[in-house]
Amino acid sequence: MTHERNLQALIPGQAVLRRAKVSLELGGSLSNVSVAYKTWGKLNANGTNATVVCHALSGSADVEDWWGPLLGPGKAFDPEIFFVFCGNVLGSPYGTTSPVSTDPATGRAYGPTFPSTTVRDDVRLHKTVLDSLGVTQVQFAIGGSMGGMQVLEWAFFGPEYVRNIVPIATSGRHSAWCISWGESQRQSIYSDPNYADGNYPPDKAPTSGLAAARMQALLTYRSRNSFESRFGRKVMPAPPSPARHPTDAATPERSRSPSETASMMHNEGLKPSFHHPKAATGGAATIPDSEAPTVYSAQSYLRYQGDKFIKRFDANCYISITRKMDTHDISRGRGEYREVLASIRQPTLVIGIETDGLFTIGEQRELADHIPNAQLEVIESPEGHDGFLLEFERMNHLISAFIRKHAPPELYDGKDLSAAAPQAADFAVTKTSVFGEAEDALMW
Repeated sequence: MTHERNLQALIPGQAVLRRAKVSLELGGSLSNVSVAYKTWGKLNANGTNATVVCHALSGSADVEDWWGPLLGPGKAFDPEIFFVFCGNVLGSPYGTTSPVSTDPATGRAYGPTFPSTTVRDDVRLHKTVLDSLGVTQVQFAIGGSMGGMQVLEWAFFGPEYVRNIVPIATSGRHSAWCISWGESQRQSIYSDPNYADGNYPPDKAPTSGLAAARMQALLTYRSRNSFESRFGRKVMPAPPSPARHPTDAATPERSRSPSETASMMHNEGLKPSFHHPKAATGGAATIPDSEAPTVYSAQSYLRYQGDKFIKRFDANCYISITRKMDTHDISRGRGEYREVLASIRQPTLVIGIETDGLFTIGEQRELADHIPNAQLEVIESPEGHDGFLLEFERMNHLISAFIRKHAPPELYDGKDLSAAAPQAADFAVTKTSVFGEAEDALMW
């Protein structure tokens, strides 16, 4: 039986709007719905200066955490000019109703009974939040990956409401490649004995399966060359021999047998950590440094990312959101795919990452070729898909130029834009992101 897990505490200062009932695109509804969101800046008197920023799969409404270098005076998301809004999606553990939320019908967490939701559901729900805040027009909808899926759905409110869109490293419909990666990640979670058909308590969650899913995902987010240049064949220092347990004090140490050494090396990295065996006589086996398993830097990095992720995410939520992404198709119920793309009338900036193996440059060209008023910009980066969360300076330059070209002049009220141009130092990573990919790469 699942119990509610409070991960929304990781996001400081977010607001929550309540909705009595929300109908879902694929059928059914949710009652007593919470929608978590954050805003920056001030809405103008006409409600026309909103910019909507959309988060990715494991992101949150805290743009300041995962896209912080793009937020601030003179930057792409300038709170002195725009009312910046980011809403948390259904299924996420960060405040909006999800599998970790309490089902009002049972008084227990939804867990695996949480209904299927779509990107379209999220955008429609966030529109109701904007309505409640007094927003009458969205100048820009901007987001990457799953956030880019939301951006494309925002376009269908029409150009009089959403004036411009910036879909980044995304697609108009989820590919077989992406669907397959999502399935393999879910299977990692399902294979964890603690999964228990999704009915697990927080203190016995399928953390090994979720960590493995995150490791798989990370490999799709980066590129082969980025791993080679960062890690190569570097190895981590051998850990010190573990301290002996007090109960072993009277027991003489002994050498590890060849079979124990082989087993220890074979299972290096197994979760939970391998417990060093004792001989039948009770003697504690020692681990000579020369016999310590080799741990490559790349392995250590993946394990770190897995361990970091399980502290901030939930397995049922991961399943829910990856299934949501599988359903993404802007043409569903609207007509033939390319004709639906052609119906998007807003000025559009499509940004792709050259080395993205998940949402390929070909998919970005498809968007730019078939959306009538679109332009394509390609960022040359070795970081793969995650380039949209790491190439801050280039992202800011492209988005800012597009905004300055298409934003109504009256929003700037005579402000000297050139005087506020940020410098390269403004995009340096100064802290490890909780929800994004910015981190201290020197740790490896």
